[in-house]
Amino acid sequence: MTSDPLAPLDLAFWNIESAAHPMHLGALGVFAAHAPTAGAHAADLLAARAAGVPGLRMRIRDVWQPRARAPLAFGGATRESDPDFDPLAHVRLHAPTRDFHADAGRLMQRPLERGRPPWEAHVLPAEDGASFAVLFKFHHALADGLRALALAAALLDPMDLPAPRTRPEEPPRGLLPDVRRLPELVRGALSDVGRALDIGASVAVSGLGVRSSAALTSEATGTRRTAGVIIDLDDVHLVRKTAGGTVNDVLIAVVAGALRRWLDERGDGSEGVAPRALIPVSRRRPRTAQPPGNRLSGYVMRLPVHDPDPLGRLRAVRAAMDRNKDAGPHRGAGAVALLADHVPPLAHRLGGPLVGQAARLWFDILVTSVPLPSLGLKLGGHPVTAVFPFAPLARGQSLAVAVSTYRGRVHYGLVADAAAVPDLDRLAAALTDEVAALRAVCGS
Repeated sequence: MTSDPLAPLDLAFWNIESAAHPMHLGALGVFAAHAPTAGAHAADLLAARAAGVPGLRMRIRDVWQPRARAPLAFGGATRESDPDFDPLAHVRLHAPTRDFHADAGRLMQRPLERGRPPWEAHVLPAEDGASFAVLFKFHHALADGLRALALAAALLDPMDLPAPRTRPEEPPRGLLPDVRRLPELVRGALSDVGRALDIGASVAVSGLGVRSSAALTSEATGTRRTAGVIIDLDDVHLVRKTAGGTVNDVLIAVVAGALRRWLDERGDGSEGVAPRALIPVSRRRPRTAQPPGNRLSGYVMRLPVHDPDPLGRLRAVRAAMDRNKDAGPHRGAGAVALLADHVPPLAHRLGGPLVGQAARLWFDILVTSVPLPSLGLKLGGHPVTAVFPFAPLARGQSLAVAVSTYRGRVHYGLVADAAAVPDLDRLAAALTDEVAALRAVCGS
């Protein structure tokens, strides 16, 4: 049986997982149903198609035996095909439900089984028979957002898409990383993060005392709840054309404004609040399905939650993102992510829990974007009407935001610690209110 060593960043995600902080990505797709039995038919299709997707047969196995050709693989992990792969163990049909998100939250809080390929598809029929949903879960060690999308798309009805390009892995630089440079790399990366945050604070907060809201941090309870929000992409384009910036700038500014509304409504207050946001950046080339695993870096910025002006918040986000883009994704937070390449596998395993705990020291909230194809997605002929991406929660954090654009609409997927954020629906409503406010000031 052939096997491939897990790349350093994949190994980091594998080792920082805990029962209270499972490290899987999710996506909740909602489908229009043509018949009351559509959900059961969809589950059968998913299981049948999964059998023919090689990437879904891959399990992750810990390595505890030294190898002559790769002595530093000790303590690492490999990705290999599971000889006992059974798609029926990964695809599950649930009882009819009245609330897709209530079920999705409970399912997102359950870690994936680590002894078999780390993915699941949960089919949730609606009680009224008019629709069904599928919650896909992929461990972050198996795939980043783009790779997870490719795996999920392989289970849906075929689309006329250009064939993905493949390219070889970068040539190895030798078995032994230069461990002597590790302190230098760590110092440089942390210095970049601090400098980015200091600059972001000076521009976004204009001299005010900067603080992160206690509502965004919490002790782990292991519970999850999800919510979804849909907004019109035309509204986003109206704001972008009037006020400047990119679509992504507007979507991030909407998050900042929604957080302000939510904090004020719940009595926590938004004065001086500028939480540190990690904005993941894909290093995967467009239309490139390989290699598997994660190809990620990231930007870090302070969300201008304190600013009472919607356009002021957008200007601050735009300025911060422009600075990040000028510096490039290999600086700041991205440099921290790339440090994984310089750490031996055993160090990943021993230091995994510490890395997980350290996440709260350099960012407070994750805001990530997952691109979707513009063509209509279907399963068994049933069209996708909505799709909500979900990100994992870092240790000590209570909220993560993911966003996707699909067929002229923007879908926000919210994941929260259910005990720390019992009012997630209020935050979801605040996203809609913030878009309305931006549209109002930009003219309708």
